[in-house]
Amino acid sequence: MKALVARELSGPSGLTYIDVEDVGGVDAIVVDIGAAGVSFPDLLLLRGEYQLRLEPPFIPGMEVAGVVRSAPYESEFKPGQRVTALAMLGGWAEQVVVPSANIKPTPDDIDDAEAVALLGNYQTMYFALAKRGALRPGETVLVLGSAGGVGTAAIQIAKALGAKVIAMVHRPHAAEFVESLGADLVLPLTDGWLEAVKEHTGGQGVDLVVDPIGGEAFDDAIRALATEGRLLVIGFAAGGIPTVKVNRLLLRNVGVIGVGYGEYVNRRPGSQSVFEFGVAELVKAGLRPPPPVRFPLSKGADALQSLADGGVLGKVVLEP
Repeated sequence: MKALVARELSGPSGLTYIDVEDVGGVDAIVVDIGAAGVSFPDLLLLRGEYQLRLEPPFIPGMEVAGVVRSAPYESEFKPGQRVTALAMLGGWAEQVVVPSANIKPTPDDIDDAEAVALLGNYQTMYFALAKRGALRPGETVLVLGSAGGVGTAAIQIAKALGAKVIAMVHRPHAAEFVESLGADLVLPLTDGWLEAVKEHTGGQGVDLVVDPIGGEAFDDAIRALATEGRLLVIGFAAGGIPTVKVNRLLLRNVGVIGVGYGEYVNRRPGSQSVFEFGVAELVKAGLRPPPPVRFPLSKGADALQSLADGGVLGKVVLEP
C-alpha cells in the first residue's frame, strides 16, 4: 500500500510518499481509508516539538474515516461498513489498523472528509466548552485563531450550545469565512483588539476565551475576561508558551483552564463516548463542518506546508 512516511523530524520536507507493507492480522480491524485529517499537532510531531516525541520512521495521522476492510468474526464492525476512528498513528496511508474502542459508525449523510473534520477538533471543543469551560447559554465566547480547524469547531459548537461568539481573525481574507460559521461579531486580531472587544461588550469583557494560539495575545486575552471569566488553553500555534502572574487571577476572580482532551480520555477510559455523543447530537440537529480543504495523499507534504503557512481556512484532509 501507499503511505506518507516521516523519514526525519524536519516538518513537511521530512515526509516521503512510498510503498510500505500492508497492515492487518486475524485479530485486527483494518480500515480502507477514504480521508485522513491533518492537524496542528501533526505539524508539531513532525518538527519534533510535540509533547509526544517519536523517532522516525513512522506514518503520521490520527484521524481517519473509511470502510472496514476486515475485522474479527466477533467484532461489532463488519467488512464494508463505513466508520470513523481516532487512530494512534498510521492514518496517512491507504489502510490502517484501529482498536475497536476507537471506532464509530459514520453517519449516512456525511462523506469521509466531513466525518474526519468532526473528529479531533470538534470533540476537543465540545470537551473544552461543555466540560472544562462549563459554558452556559447566553454567555459570550471569544475565539482567538478562529479561521483554523480548532477555531472553526469552537465557533460552531459555542453557537450550538447557545452562546454569543466574538471571533478574532489575523488574516483579513478570513473574515467572510468566519462570518459564515455563525459568529456574531468578527474583529481583526491587530493592535487595539482588546479595546474593541471591551467596547462591544459594554466594558464588561467576555465569559470564555478559547485560546489555541498562546504567544503575545495571551496577556490581553486574560484582560478580556469578565468577572468569573475562564480562559481555555487549547494550544500554542503562535509558538510561544505564555506565563501568568496568578495574583491577576485572584484580584479579578478569573481562571485559566487547561484543555488536554487526549490526556483526559487516556486517564479516564470510556469518557470519550460522552463527548462523541455530544458532538453526534449536534450533528443530528444539523451541525456540519465547513467544506474541508482536500489534498491527495501523495501531496501530503504540500497540505502540511499549507497548514504551516496559515493558508488554510477550516480543516485539511488527505484522500488516498
